[in-house]
Amino acid sequence: MSKQKKKGLMPALRFSEFRNAGTWECEFSDVLFDQTSNKTHNSDIPILAITQEQGAIPRNLIDYHVSVTDKSIESYKVVEVGDFIISLRSFQGGIEYSRYKGICSPAYVVLRLKPGYSANYFRHFLKTDRFIALLTKNLEGLRDGKMISYKQFSEILLPTPTRNEQQKIADCLTSIDDLITAQTQKLATLKTHKKGLMQQLFPEGETVPKLRFPEFRDKGEWAVKKLFQVCEINPSANALPESFVYIDLESVEAGRMLKKNYISRETAPSRAQRQLKHGDVIFQMVRPYQKNNYYFLPDDDLDYVASTGYAQLRANESSRFLFQYLHNDRFVDRVLSKCTGSNYPAINSSSLSEILVEVPQPREQQKIAEFLTAIDDLISNQTKKIEALKAHKKGLMQQLFPAMDEVDA
Repeated sequence: MSKQKKKGLMPALRFSEFRNAGTWECEFSDVLFDQTSNKTHNSDIPILAITQEQGAIPRNLIDYHVSVTDKSIESYKVVEVGDFIISLRSFQGGIEYSRYKGICSPAYVVLRLKPGYSANYFRHFLKTDRFIALLTKNLEGLRDGKMISYKQFSEILLPTPTRNEQQKIADCLTSIDDLITAQTQKLATLKTHKKGLMQQLFPEGETVPKLRFPEFRDKGEWAVKKLFQVCEINPSANALPESFVYIDLESVEAGRMLKKNYISRETAPSRAQRQLKHGDVIFQMVRPYQKNNYYFLPDDDLDYVASTGYAQLRANESSRFLFQYLHNDRFVDRVLSKCTGSNYPAINSSSLSEILVEVPQPREQQKIAEFLTAIDDLISNQTKKIEALKAHKKGLMQQLFPAMDEVDA
């Protein structure tokens, strides 16, 4: 059966200079992209990681640890600047774009845009929900070991306005990307600033920190205690409520609750045991280096229960200080030294309770907690600003690109 083009495509939002330029047409993907499988390379070319957030990027620039043997690297494909990449891992987030020259696993499909089209236009379109829906439409049965082939990709129709309109759309969306990048760098600066302050506000192998607020400089050394001496760990609780919000290890990231999972007692997993009270801190016991801990200050009257994948800590003095202290790298290092397992290092509650912590008097605890919490608020506001920009961009993309199913072939 021969391929048929769709005509009469029209986006919901169009720049003024193109409103009378007629409808869009579209081309099959193999008219726009070639598949490339060049395996001629040397050790000077970096190995690329294929990520949804940063596209194709040299592994040494991010936290990415996958071993590659000299023998297997011979089969790796060369990726040029401007190439696009499909992978089993990333296809659900669209097709990734490379700003770097490097090599990638032979499992990836490497695409090269033909001359006469805007790479930036397709860089944005191939990450839209509409394109992802097209790409995955007939792949519901996809399992590990199966890949999206170039043939499957080639049978997808892609909207192709004129080159000038492609460029205008690309410039608009790229300008938003630039704003997101600038705001993301500001967020990274705030996080680095806080990390540096924590290194000075909490003692390092001593009982007096390098940086201390003026009113506490003559207050002597901090006390060294075991964790169970500064908080109650996994306090006993009554029977589970009839229904509650369940917090599992996927619910929290970087101190924020990502979702509220409402469940009933009858359907609750056996790990749902930590009944939370206002001011409790839950500490991630599996892969604690991720620091996905949570300070529980609910904004509603619902019951909350956390997984036993967390240790529930109820501070004797300042719960905010305890929460901040748990994110101190030196404390995390002490926890990791007691963990078992390599792929998923974990600590049990008994071992956690014996970890040494340094604590000042309650007033100094409160001062440190208020100071670091203020920075957390800045980080939270900055994060929300970035999320708002991303949502704005996503909304624009839905209007700037037409729905492919609104016209007949």
